[in-house]
Amino acid sequence: MGFLDKIIWDNPVKSYLIVFSIILLVWACKRYLSQWVASILFLFVKNNWKSIEKKEFISLIIRPLSWFITVSISVFVIDKLNFPEAWDFKIYGHDTQEILDRGGKALIIIYFTWFLTSLIDFIALILEQKAKLTKDKSDDQLIIFFRDFFKAIAAVIGILLIIKAVFNQNIGTVLTGLSIVGAALALAAKESLENLIASFIIFFDKPFHAGDTLKVNNVTGTVENIGLRSTRIRTTDKTLVTVPNKQMVDNLVDNFSMRSQRRAEIKLDFAASSPTETIEKLMKAIEAGLDEHKDKIEKRSVFLSDFNKNGITITIEYFTIHFSMTEFNQLKQTINLFLKKTIEDLKLELASAGNDITIYNGDSGSAPKNNPII
Repeated sequence: MGFLDKIIWDNPVKSYLIVFSIILLVWACKRYLSQWVASILFLFVKNNWKSIEKKEFISLIIRPLSWFITVSISVFVIDKLNFPEAWDFKIYGHDTQEILDRGGKALIIIYFTWFLTSLIDFIALILEQKAKLTKDKSDDQLIIFFRDFFKAIAAVIGILLIIKAVFNQNIGTVLTGLSIVGAALALAAKESLENLIASFIIFFDKPFHAGDTLKVNNVTGTVENIGLRSTRIRTTDKTLVTVPNKQMVDNLVDNFSMRSQRRAEIKLDFAASSPTETIEKLMKAIEAGLDEHKDKIEKRSVFLSDFNKNGITITIEYFTIHFSMTEFNQLKQTINLFLKKTIEDLKLELASAGNDITIYNGDSGSAPKNNPII
């Protein structure tokens, strides 16, 4: 007992043993302790969200929660020891004990902020699962946006708490100073603020959603993510293009995914000498061929759009249901092959792009048929 009561650095050995035993026990059992706390939290979560699995909830918050509990208990236990006078010296006018106390508070706030952001991720995950059950893609988009937004707010709150608890500064005074600095930064970061405001316009006006295929500024691709500052588009070449949100709002955006139909137009030019009966047979055959795809073609028209000395023009126009570009191109290919075969069967020839000029040599009235100079 005499050894346990011996004073070392202003504390009995017994106090050191108790403190370090508690810390070692907490560090050894931190995973089990955090799982127990997470299980208690899950009871409150389960009352509001029945579809959430316990394993999924615990796996998401177990790591930040374990660190928060371990660091908090370690700081509180160490604080029960008397600070040794031998370690009491000043650094830039601040006592060592004061620096260590503030450092402990800073650690607790940092790990609590980490735990808070993990909870935000968990809530966002729940909402994403519910949003997938609906056809409206805007729900998914808003969840991602507000998840990042609230995580940024949590980080700002954590910084303000550190300023208050660690640096002992009045938050009101700090916010006043920050407002002045913020005004100056707002002028310097004008484009960033414009992009932030544009992101709110995108989310509430909903001109496009994540997963839509669109064209903006000669960039065509699929929207992968809409962030606070920019929109990321995966092009057909599989490159990732980052477009500032301000450009997405200010410029013309052609959203292919919101088209109610897809349109195709084909023009066939034939020689002016083509028989009328054959042209009529061709047009009827084309109409019959398009009617075979009634499940995909909602509206079609085949008409003789032009007739002059240069030739005859038949215009084919059809509108399909809305489906992917791959399916649309497959349908176009099928129809084009059908048109080519039909023209071959009717022995029609497409009009040539230009005129053939043949010069014959000789003074006789009848030009030879097989001796062209050009």
